Amino acid sequence: MTDNLATQTIIYDLASSPNFADSPLCFAAGNTGLLRSQDGGRTWSDALTSLNLSEALPIASVVISPAFATDKTVIAGTSGGILRSGDGGDTWQIVEFPSPPPFITSLAISPNYERDGVIFAGTLEDGVFVSRDRGYLWNTWNFGLLVLNVLALAVSPAFAEDETIYAAVESGIFRSTNGGRAWREIPFDLDHAPVISLALSPQFAEDGVVMAGTEQHGLFKSENGGQAWEHLNSADIIGSVDAILLSSEFPFKPDLLALTGGEVLISNDGAATWRPWPGAITIDEPLTAVLAPTGLDENAPLLGAIMNQGVKII
Repeated sequence: MTDNLATQTIIYDLASSPNFADSPLCFAAGNTGLLRSQDGGRTWSDALTSLNLSEALPIASVVISPAFATDKTVIAGTSGGILRSGDGGDTWQIVEFPSPPPFITSLAISPNYERDGVIFAGTLEDGVFVSRDRGYLWNTWNFGLLVLNVLALAVSPAFAEDETIYAAVESGIFRSTNGGRAWREIPFDLDHAPVISLALSPQFAEDGVVMAGTEQHGLFKSENGGQAWEHLNSADIIGSVDAILLSSEFPFKPDLLALTGGEVLISNDGAATWRPWPGAITIDEPLTAVLAPTGLDENAPLLGAIMNQGVKII
């Protein structure tokens, strides 16, 4: 169990237990597989040893059940399907998708997963798959989804009531308001696409705030569910925005974090001004993923996947 495992892997995604303070479990998905840490990111081990794989299995995305304390569910996306664990990552079941096998690029899990068992999977060329039985059976739900290379997904915090989910694609953003059964493209300037990251306000049902990070044109904000967009023009964020994290108290506490150009920036005023995350100032390699398992307070742990240096607490 060593950081060396992580330094040999390009990390694409990070996920942590929702009760991280009491159970500091986290996962790192990367080009050589899936890593697990049971001590808050200090040390890492191969999470897939129980599968006895003969070669590395690239993992692009990983999510953990909101009810992890009771169901111990972890879902990881790979080429051809997903890996499902019901014991916190000790053992795994491989769930294959229909042929031709898609490559899973992103995963999103219903906030009401304990009751509805809904998981979404975005793919490189085959649109969106959905499971309504906790990840055992999957079907495509692409009616109206005119662009099938899905780069990011975001589910409404009020999904149980509004059934809303967003899919970021090469040409912009699509939205479904019926649980992924049908999609419509929402207005987004094609000149600013592709969109590669999404985040919804915890108060989305009331404020309609959607954040969209683009590959080359920085960060955009909508306050009406995506019908109109404001370019959050800033000299600090002018290129790629690979991840967006919002405070759990947003917008009342308007803190947000952006992974942009390999750097971690924090804003305490709703994206009006930005500054480097204090713990990341001395990092000399680009970051590829970031996770705030207990929130955006600067005294809280922030996990950063650093190129050639593994996952660090920063």
